Amino acid sequence: MPGSLLWYFLVYILRVPFRYSDNLTTVSMFLNTLTPKFYVALTGTSSLISGLILIFEWWYFRKYGTSFIEQVSVSHLRPLLGGVDNSSPTNSNTSNGDADSNRQSVSECKVWRNPLNLFRGAEYNRYTWVTGREPLTYYDMNLSAQDHQTFFTCDSDHLRPADAIMQKAWRERNPQARISAAHEALELEDCATAYILLAEEEATTIVEAEKLFKQAVKAGEGCYRRSQQLQHHGAQYEAQHRRDTNVLVYIKRRLAMCSRKLGRTREAVKMMRDLMKEFPLLSMFNIHENLLESLLELQNYADVQAVLAKYDDISLPKSATICYTAALLKARAVSDKFSPEAASRRGLSTAEMNAVEAIHRAVEFNPHVPKYLLEMKSLILPPEHILKRGDSEAIAYAFFHLQHWKRVEGALNLLHCTWEGTVFHEVSVYPKKELPFFILFTAGLCSFTAMLALLTHQFPELMGVFAKAFLSTLFAPLNFIMEKVESILPSSLWHQLTRI
Repeated sequence: MPGSLLWYFLVYILRVPFRYSDNLTTVSMFLNTLTPKFYVALTGTSSLISGLILIFEWWYFRKYGTSFIEQVSVSHLRPLLGGVDNSSPTNSNTSNGDADSNRQSVSECKVWRNPLNLFRGAEYNRYTWVTGREPLTYYDMNLSAQDHQTFFTCDSDHLRPADAIMQKAWRERNPQARISAAHEALELEDCATAYILLAEEEATTIVEAEKLFKQAVKAGEGCYRRSQQLQHHGAQYEAQHRRDTNVLVYIKRRLAMCSRKLGRTREAVKMMRDLMKEFPLLSMFNIHENLLESLLELQNYADVQAVLAKYDDISLPKSATICYTAALLKARAVSDKFSPEAASRRGLSTAEMNAVEAIHRAVEFNPHVPKYLLEMKSLILPPEHILKRGDSEAIAYAFFHLQHWKRVEGALNLLHCTWEGTVFHEVSVYPKKELPFFILFTAGLCSFTAMLALLTHQFPELMGVFAKAFLSTLFAPLNFIMEKVESILPSSLWHQLTRI
């Protein structure tokens, strides 16, 4: 029985080439009977289909910023093939207090929390009262809700009733429901996160917000000291300590911002410096940007330069605040006497060249800022989150730093000449979206098939000869193999196999 099965298997294997030979002969006869009109219709149809795919891909890319084919392949085909998407977000409950893991995750983020974001109750809501419009988008507020859950909650919240209430409060979409939950948590105990929510959303003035943050500091410091003593007793206590650290840093940072908004700028600078010394590893809060803005308000340019020397480093993420503040300090040295006509006659001095190069670097980082600083575009309230090197970051920077540029005589004039003048700089278009591969491939395929259709319509006989020659060349290796097989096998065996 096994021998007979082996024989039938060998016969089947040997029959495959001969069947293929017959099919190949039939295909060759079919191709020889095709008329030039068939080739015209074939290439024209292929060009039309590829053109429709190209139009759809281009529309999808303009609307969503990605290729439809690429998105489908990554989202649906890769999981079926066993691939893993490395860009999947991490667990939102992971605390950002750990400096090593957080720096890696933050560097991959595109959207950052605005270091100078306004207070919802005392500032954003005032705009709503006056205009009847919402200053924040739903997307922005949703990102803030995710931040609040990341920074202000942990897995051990069920151990403290007030924290358990606040854990639910941060997930509420209705502002009144959040405020009611915060009051409910304060009835049980002094809860730092409850004070934070009330200071951010219920307080209608900065003075009221400052009072609530001062109460939050007392509650937050108590929780921080208790969790600090227990942080090495297990992973649960370590997570709780990271959460309490985040809460305390947030409170002190917002308290310093209250002092800055109330005109006590020197007090705000001291609070920010103390906070940066106490928690030097928490660089993801970008407290140095608040410090730079306060020092510029005091016109303490030497300290501004010292802060820039520390944070304008290649290992740290850049920002519009760092780049344009560095340009402002360079421009301050020459802007009061700068004249485009004189510079074009005598050339740029060393100091002027340094200032122009600093502005070049700043514009290369974010080209949207100059239009807001030069008041070519109207300013609006800054969002709670910004896109680095994007228009939202330019709005957030210019909203707070326009006054500092105006205070330096001639700085905006130098910026205008350097940014607009084609002699000195060509305006950057970063970030520029690169066309996905499938759009380029489809465009090339559409152009190629359209050219073939046109040539086939104009020269049908010649293109028919080319098509037959191409197909003959394509099947030449198979014909060569079949000829070798026929020459090796005996003619009697060939005849018997074809009869089976």
